[in-house]
Amino acid sequence: MALSDLQTDYAGSKGRLFRLATWTSLLTVVTLGFYRFWMKTRLRRYYWSAIRPGGQPLEYVGQPLEKLLGFLIAVAFLAFYIGIVNLILMFLSFSLFQGNFVAYVLSFIGVIPILFFARYRARRYILARTRWRGLRFGLEQGAWGYSWRAIVHWLITICSVGLLWPRMTFWLEKYRTDRTFFGTESFEQGGNWKMLYRPYLPFLTGMIIIAMAAVFAFQENITAVLVAAGFGITISSYGLAHYNVHSFRKLTNTKSLGSIGFVARPRPWRVVRIYCFGYALVCLGLMLLMGIIFGVAIALITSTFGLGDFDIELLNFGPDLPFWASTVLAAVLYFSIFLGWGVLRQVFVTLPLARHYSETLEITGASGFASIGQRARDEFTEAEGFAEALDVGAAI
Repeated sequence: MALSDLQTDYAGSKGRLFRLATWTSLLTVVTLGFYRFWMKTRLRRYYWSAIRPGGQPLEYVGQPLEKLLGFLIAVAFLAFYIGIVNLILMFLSFSLFQGNFVAYVLSFIGVIPILFFARYRARRYILARTRWRGLRFGLEQGAWGYSWRAIVHWLITICSVGLLWPRMTFWLEKYRTDRTFFGTESFEQGGNWKMLYRPYLPFLTGMIIIAMAAVFAFQENITAVLVAAGFGITISSYGLAHYNVHSFRKLTNTKSLGSIGFVARPRPWRVVRIYCFGYALVCLGLMLLMGIIFGVAIALITSTFGLGDFDIELLNFGPDLPFWASTVLAAVLYFSIFLGWGVLRQVFVTLPLARHYSETLEITGASGFASIGQRARDEFTEAEGFAEALDVGAAI
C-alpha cells in the first residue's frame, strides 16, 4: 500500500451495539413507536462513527426532529393519495368495469414512481447529513429523474426475462454516483454494464435450473422437479449474494473522486457465512428468549391464580385464567419477538456486514483530499419521510 493510500478500519463492538439497540428499541415500544426516529439517529451515529477511513471516523449529523417532520409530511401526502385518488379510481373502476380490480392495479402502478422517488430522497438526506474530515457529502436533486429512469430500466429488465439485470444495476448506480459529491469534488462512475455480466452468471444459472423444474412439473416428473428446484434454489441463492458482492466490488473499483480512487475487496463466501450463521444465531437467541419468558410466565400465572400444573400439550391454563392475563402474556411474547429480532439482527448480521465491507475498502491517491473544499449545507429538512412511510430505502 502506497503512503498516500488509506485503509478503512472498523471500531464497532457487538456488546456496545447490543446495549444501544436494546435500550432504544425498548423506548420505541414504550412510546408506541414515537421514539423510532431517535433510535434510528442514535444507531446511525454509532455505525458511522465506527467506520474510519485512514483512522478518521465518519460523522452523522442528522436530527430526529427532521425525520419526524419528514414522516408527518409524507403521511399527509399519502393520506391524500389513498383517500382521494384511490376513491376516484374506485369510482371509475366500478362505473366502467363493474369491479374494483382495475382500481387496485392502477393504484399500485401509481405508487411505484413514489417508491423510487422516496429511495433517492432518502439517499440525498443521508449523504447531506454525513461528514468526514469535517467535509460534507451531498447528492444533487434528481429524485423524479431517478424515478422514471428506474421504471424504464425495470421494464427493460422484465421484458428481457432478467437477462439485462446488470444493465439496470450499472445505469442506476451511475445516475446516483455522478450526482454525488464530497465537498466540492464530484464522484464519477466509470466502467460499463458488461463488466457486471460475469458476476451475474451464477444467479442466472440457478434461475434457469428453476425454470427447468417448472418444465418438469408440467411433465409430472416429481423427482426431477424436487431435484431441479432444490439445486436451482441453492445455486440462485448463492448466485444472488455472489452478484451483489461482486457488482459492489466492480462498481466501487471503477468509481473516482477527482484523482482519488477506491479498491474494494469484499468476499462472497464471507458475506454468505455472515448471513447464514448470523440469522442462525438470531433464531437461537429468539428461541432462548421465548423459553425464558414462557417459563417465567407459567410460574407467575400458576402461582398467582392457583391453576396447578400447566398442560404443555393442550397449551391451556384452564377456564379460570382471566382474559387480561392471557392478553398480557400474548403482548409480552409478541413484543419480545419484535424487539429480539431487531436487536439480534443488528448484532449478528448488520454489524458483521458493516465490518467486512469497511475493512476490505482502501482509498488510493488520498493526497487529492487536500484540494477539496467545503460544500454548502443542503437545507433538506424532509429527511427520509417518504421512505419511512413506505418502508423503503430508510434502513440503517
